[in-house]
Amino acid sequence: MKIKLFLALFIVPFYFMQTAMAALQTKIVEYSIDNQQFASTLVYDASNTQKRPAIIMVPNWLGITDAALADAKKIAERGYVVFMTDMYGVNIRPKNTDEASAAAKTVRSDRAMMRTRINKALDELKAQAQTVPVDVSQLAAVGYCFGGGTVLELARSGADVAGVVSFHGNLDTPNLADAKQIKAKVLVLHGANDPYVPEEQVATFSKEMRDANVDWQLVSFGGAVHSFTDPDANSEGARYNEKVAIRAYQMMDNFLAEIFKPVAK
Repeated sequence: MKIKLFLALFIVPFYFMQTAMAALQTKIVEYSIDNQQFASTLVYDASNTQKRPAIIMVPNWLGITDAALADAKKIAERGYVVFMTDMYGVNIRPKNTDEASAAAKTVRSDRAMMRTRINKALDELKAQAQTVPVDVSQLAAVGYCFGGGTVLELARSGADVAGVVSFHGNLDTPNLADAKQIKAKVLVLHGANDPYVPEEQVATFSKEMRDANVDWQLVSFGGAVHSFTDPDANSEGARYNEKVAIRAYQMMDNFLAEIFKPVAK
C-alpha cells in the first residue's frame, strides 16, 4: 500500500509536469532587416487558445541556443507567449565566448542598429496575433546580460511596451537623454558584485532614470556577480547563484503581474 501511495505521489505530478511541457509549441519566425535574414522563435502553450500577454525575450551574448530556449520556455510556462529574439542574424550563431563577444560588440557598438533589430522583433511578435493567441495590448520585454541591455534600449527607443526586465544586464547607453522617451516600467535585477557592471555605471543609470522621471526599480543582490540566473555560468566574475535566481524570478513574476491587466478566465 505504501509503495502504491509513493508511486502515486511521484508519478502523478511528474505526468502533469510532462503534459504541461508537451503543450509548449515552438515556431520559427523568419524576417529580414536591411537584406539580412533573422530567425526568432515563438514559444507558447498551444493547448490554450485564450489571448494572453506576450514577452519579447532577448538571450545573453551567445544568442539563439538550447539554453536560451530553456529560458524562453521557463517564461512561457508562466502563461505568456514568448518571442525569443535573434539579434545577430541567421548567419551568426556564436560557438564560443570569443565569437559571442565579437557578435555582441558589433551590436552594442551601434545602438541605432540594436534598436532597429529589437523593434523589428516587437513588430514581428505583434504580427503573430493573427495566428497565435497574443494580446497585443499587453506586451513586455525580458533580457539576460547582453539581452538585458538590449531591452533597456528598447525602452529608451520609446517602444510601446508595458515593462522591461533586465537580468544582470549592462546599464550604459550613449545618450542619457533618451530615457525621456521611456514609456515602460523598468525592473533591473543586478548582482551587487558584478565586475562587468561597475558601481559607476549603476550610479549613472540611477541618475538617468531619476532625471527622466521613469517608473523604475533596481534590485542589487548581495554576493551575486554576473550571470546569476545562468546554470552554466561558473567563472569568478560570472557565476550561477540559485538562491538569487529564485528571488529574481519571483520579482519578475510580481512585476509582470503588476503591469499586465488581469486576463479574463
